Amino acid sequence: MKTIALMTSGNDAPGMNSAIRAVTRSAIYNGLRVKAVRRGYKGLIDGEIVEFQTQNVSNIIQQGGTILKSSPSKDFFSEEGRRKAYENLQREEVDALVVIGGDGTIHGARIFAQEYDLPCIAIPATIDNNLCGTDTTIGYDTALNTIMQCVDKIRDTASSHERLFFVEVLGDDAGFLALNGAIASGCEEAIIPNKDSSTDELLHSVLAGFRKTKSSSIVLVAASEEHGGAMKYADLVKKTHPNLDVRISILGHLQRGGHPTAHDRIIASRMGSAAIEALKKGLRNVMIGIDNDEIVYVPFSRAVKENRRIDHDLFDILHDVAI
Repeated sequence: MKTIALMTSGNDAPGMNSAIRAVTRSAIYNGLRVKAVRRGYKGLIDGEIVEFQTQNVSNIIQQGGTILKSSPSKDFFSEEGRRKAYENLQREEVDALVVIGGDGTIHGARIFAQEYDLPCIAIPATIDNNLCGTDTTIGYDTALNTIMQCVDKIRDTASSHERLFFVEVLGDDAGFLALNGAIASGCEEAIIPNKDSSTDELLHSVLAGFRKTKSSSIVLVAASEEHGGAMKYADLVKKTHPNLDVRISILGHLQRGGHPTAHDRIIASRMGSAAIEALKKGLRNVMIGIDNDEIVYVPFSRAVKENRRIDHDLFDILHDVAI
């Protein structure tokens, strides 16, 4: 093996640049050439491939987003598109591909690896934290801290005006950001897609707090097309309890941006280095994961098989400390 290609794909996540830096420098340290692919799978098909040197990744460990850019590509999910991508990699004499992204990115790499004899290694980078086989994904910790900081600020207004806030956060259908964000920021309740939350139960927990000593309440809601977001639950409460001052805050894409935390920079560096070690060991078609603080290699089939399950015991903790 002499040359690897490196790309980011899917939604951006804080720490992607830290992973790009780690892969690039670990590869060069081990005598490999690095070809960087711009704009994800689209760039792979269009041939947007350039050689990276050490200086190309200088001073990026602290930057959010991805310097390689990311762009969706429907063409990659066609046989013709993947064939063109493979031909571009052959033209660049690439011996292996390292992809950085979430479940869609890894699913694409899995299909690509099944069709062509090219070792593929994936590094999990998504704020959703929904990939099986790893305790955490790059970007999740930063997004969680962003949510906590935003809710802390919203709490000031909620307390001053004795309001009930429904705060909508990202997280796909996993709910990790909503539940752990609620615990970290002292919220009264969290609503996630994979747990039934009746309006009666929601109102009971919120109103119980108002009846005791609380002058405000904050509920974190995971955005979900299927179950509805913060606006759905706010409207229900307004109809049944018009006396409550109900407000909505949708945090949106600010959760994806910002400087990665130390935790995300460290795991991105570990995973990036581990990707090169995996290739040196002759491994292929695996995702780099962290299990009990140890690097593990997770087959693609397991990583994207189903969403990682959330620990519902965390709801007991949330409710215990929210009285």
